[in-house]
Amino acid sequence: MNLLLALFVSFFQVGLFSIGGGYAAMPLIQAQTVDLHSWLTLVEFANLVTIAEMTPGPIAINSATFVGMKVAGIPGVFAATLGNILPSVIIMLILAKLYEKYSKQTLLKRVLEGVRPVVVSAIFVAGISLLQLALLSFSKPDFFAVGVFIVAFIALNNKKVPLGPIILLVLGALTGIVHYLVVAS
Repeated sequence: MNLLLALFVSFFQVGLFSIGGGYAAMPLIQAQTVDLHSWLTLVEFANLVTIAEMTPGPIAINSATFVGMKVAGIPGVFAATLGNILPSVIIMLILAKLYEKYSKQTLLKRVLEGVRPVVVSAIFVAGISLLQLALLSFSKPDFFAVGVFIVAFIALNNKKVPLGPIILLVLGALTGIVHYLVVAS
């Protein structure tokens, strides 16, 4: 199969089956890019998640753009990104029409109530696998990463510390740069 078509089809599948947004898409992206096609290593995938999280825009689209660029350059960017967003566009057009027509029906309300816990569990599983990858993927535990994780976790869950996720991302990046400069010296 042509590489551009493979990128398009892979990210079309991700876009089609990643109900719940970018975090829910991460296991699907990992399956396509690391396990199935070997376009990325597990460490490159962890870096992809970090970059996709830090850059503006939806995580799944940022991931598609990154993978497309790495695998096939600018044409790969268009193939992967279009493949990722096209299912959402099609589905949202259909759902908007159906919701407009059937929004008063109790069946639709029940379906939405049933899907919600599945989405939460998919996001939870993605988070756990990313946590395992970040903290345990090397031959020995990365105590620096564990320490940064604990501090960020406490800061995010402490109402007395007014640090939001954006500030913590910036502080985490700066901490990583300083750590690299100190360790590399």
